[in-house]
Amino acid sequence: MIKSMTGFGREHEIVNGREILAEIKSVNHKFFELSAKLPRNYSYLEPKLKTLLKEQITRGKVELSLSVYNIDVQDTTVRINEQTVSRYINAMRHAGETMLLDDSLCVSDLLRIPDAFTVIKEEADEQQLWEDISSVVKKALDKFIAMRRTEGEALKADVLQKAAVIEEMVGKIEVCSPESVAAYRKKLEDRLAEILVSTNIDEQRILTEAAIFAEKTAVDEETVRLRSHIEQLRQMLDSENEIGRKLDFLVQEINRETNTIGSKASDIRITRLVVDMKSEIEKIREQIQNIE
Repeated sequence: MIKSMTGFGREHEIVNGREILAEIKSVNHKFFELSAKLPRNYSYLEPKLKTLLKEQITRGKVELSLSVYNIDVQDTTVRINEQTVSRYINAMRHAGETMLLDDSLCVSDLLRIPDAFTVIKEEADEQQLWEDISSVVKKALDKFIAMRRTEGEALKADVLQKAAVIEEMVGKIEVCSPESVAAYRKKLEDRLAEILVSTNIDEQRILTEAAIFAEKTAVDEETVRLRSHIEQLRQMLDSENEIGRKLDFLVQEINRETNTIGSKASDIRITRLVVDMKSEIEKIREQIQNIE
């Protein structure tokens, strides 16, 4: 199943006392390129997250946003430095007695004392933390891939419809091409008859001229290759593998054969068909830019 390079996935869960929010979105890009927006404390997880995403994403400019909030996790401990606080209090009380000041110390005054408290950051279980975060990211990734596949199916249907239109035009060209040779032969006969003012026209000369014209304007090889390319296009669209770059090359070949037919065309009907085919090819080219 083909996938689009545009997609979005979001997952929000509370896991082991942490509220975790993961969002993944992407736009078209020739290669895989990741931009990760992580909390500073979790920036060390970026290489692991990149590896996780690359397992299912091969192309696209991908943006991962991760938010982690502690709810029930005790990740810090605050301790009072009793000796330091005691010395400050004794010094302030001594100063109050010496200067005849009221002793109005309260608990809030402790916050004004330098180094009154020590904040100790608890070491997190990194393995458990990774398991929690990666589980949420994987769920966001599943939604992201599901959206890509849905978009991919829509792209596939559109490309197939346009390929069918091109194939129909190829059929019309195959009908028009021999008709143009016959018309040229008739035109040649009329011209020679007018010049010679006689019914004794050199049939061999007409056959030779018509054969030369037919060789110059023959598009049999091009139409055969076009049909082959279109069938190959269908097969690629049914593939489970990455096909974006291959499709781009194949569409170039379809365009090349169409241009060759246009350069050989002497029939206005074929010229018009070539113009219409190139229009459909360009639409296909725009669509496959979105395919992974």
